[in-house]
This record gives sequence, structure tokens and C-alpha cells, in this order.
Amino acid sequence: MNRARTSRISLNDPSRRAGLARMLAALALVASGSGVHTIATAASAGPAADWPSRPVRFVVPYPPGGPLDQVARALAEQLREPLGKPVIVENRPGAGGNLGADHVAKSAPDGHTIVMGAVATHAINPALFARMPYDANRDFAPVTRVAMVPNVLVMNPETSRRLGISDVRSLIVHARRNPGRLNYASGGNGSAGHLAGELFKVMAGVSMVHIPYAGAAPAQLGLLAGQTDLMFDNLASAAPQIRAGRLEGFAVTTKSRSEFFPQLPTVAESGLPGFDIATWFGVFAPAGTPEALIERLHAEFARALDTPAMRERLARLGAEASPLSPAEFAAFVREEQQKYARIVKASGAKVD
Repeated sequence: MNRARTSRISLNDPSRRAGLARMLAALALVASGSGVHTIATAASAGPAADWPSRPVRFVVPYPPGGPLDQVARALAEQLREPLGKPVIVENRPGAGGNLGADHVAKSAPDGHTIVMGAVATHAINPALFARMPYDANRDFAPVTRVAMVPNVLVMNPETSRRLGISDVRSLIVHARRNPGRLNYASGGNGSAGHLAGELFKVMAGVSMVHIPYAGAAPAQLGLLAGQTDLMFDNLASAAPQIRAGRLEGFAVTTKSRSEFFPQLPTVAESGLPGFDIATWFGVFAPAGTPEALIERLHAEFARALDTPAMRERLARLGAEASPLSPAEFAAFVREEQQKYARIVKASGAKVD
């Protein structure tokens, strides 16, 4: 029969007596209540107080040049001075944003590697891709939503004139008469533009060919060059082309008109009631990042988004700053996942 082994602590050793005295003093301080706040604060603030100890890598899971990339770079500049360390934007495109997001999901949870996630990486792809390299909820710690941006249905002006298409209704009529003859570009499988096109096809009862590009910027260039017919583009990047007459804007994809383009109707009011899709993006850290560090990250990004320079930059892109607390952002992401799971199921879209 095994007996528990016991050991005695000798108090004859002066160093042991001193250590015991310090421990008893600390316990007395906690018991009195006066030391509880100090000890708890020190324990929770430790990781945040030491951060950042080196440059912060801000991963953008899409190619350079798009609205998400532009906003990430503007935020990186805003954060450089208050953090005292560089914030380096690193583009890691591929697999509809999954490649860059997965890289961050598998990075150390120390606040030095974060990602600008988006509606695609955290709401659409989990329903669209048959195999995901990460769990959009379990593998990330939401920091804050950054901005909301409407998408807009745009068409190549030459194609528009040649086919006699001038608005959403005439587009639907033409597409029904010519099934499979029109094509639409997107920033890639799983992008908001892709799902907007799939939802449009289902709700309008039309057939169009999807042409995925490696990012929204290349997709828009293809549309401008006449390689494709139309696109559900991000309003942020499409606005300058619409104003210049290089793209024909038909309608925004959100349930309400955009304050930046109030003359553009919504798709819903143009013949497809209930149509509602928007692009959003926000900051995520790897799961396991200490809560105090998540709060510090949130505070820094919220402060940067509230600066006049960032508000002006977002307005030029047709975007609206919309920060949420980490808990609010997590709840928002789950709601979006449920919404896009329904859209993906209804459209039948799938990426192997």
C-alpha cells in the first residue's frame, strides 16, 4: 500500500524565513482588500503593458490596391506614433482570403501578428468552401469591426450601350432572354462580389457566368478593359470610375441608399425586394491572445478610426467607420455567418 510522502520545511534557514515572511505579508494585504485591485491589475495589464516589443505585422489576405488594403495601410500609419513601433502591412492573398487568414490563425497569440479579416474570410468562406484551413470562430479573437462599405452593380459602359442595358430592370430582361451570355467578374471565389452575383442570379431567375479574379482590383481592371460585362464591385473602389464615366453604376446592394451616392437606387428598390449584401472588414488576432491585449488593440484601433484623417480617408472610399467592441464584433460575425450560409445554400455555390 502506497503512503503519501510528506516533507517538512525547515525554518532554521534564514532565506526560507524571509520568503515565508514575504508570502504572509502578501496574503495579509490581499485579505485586507487593499491589495486585490493592485495585484489583479498588474496581472491583467502585464501583456498589454509590454506590447508592442517589436514591429506589428498587419496581414491583408488580399492583393495590394483594394479598399481593404488601402484602409489597412492608412490605419498602420495612424498607429505608428502611439505604439512607438512600425505596423507593417503584409499582403498574403490566395484562396479567397483563406491563405492570409490561416497564417494569422496559426501565429503566436502575442499581438504582434493580426489580420484585416473581411466578410469573405469570416462569414462567407466557412459556408462556401468544402474544406477550410481554420475555424473562423474558434481560431480567432475579434478585436474590432473597422468599416462597412456597400457594393454597387456596375457595367462596362460600352457593353451597356451595345446591349441596350441602362438599369437593373433592363439587365434582368436581357439576361433572361440570353441565358448564360452575360458574365460577371469578382475578386475571387467567396468574395462579397461573388455572393452578390449568386444571390442576384437566384432572385432574378437568370443565368450568368462567374469570372473570378485574384482580387477586387484586378477584377475591376478586367471590367474596365472590356474582358467582362459587369461586376458587383466595392463602392469604395468603383466610385471614382463611376464619377469619371468609365463605369456605369446601376444600384447599390445594401437595403438603404449610400449617403455618398444617394442618386444610385438600391437593387431592392430596382426590382429585387429583400436584396441586401454589404462588404465589411475588421481586425482579428489569433485565438488565445490575452484579453488585456485584445482590449489594448481595440482601444488603439478605435482611437485611430476616430481621427479626422481616417474619417476623411474612409469617406473618400465611400466607407463608414463602424467600430464595435470585441464582444459586439464576435456577435456580429456570427450573425453574418448565418446570413451567408443561407445565401450559399440557396445559390448552390461551392468551392472544392
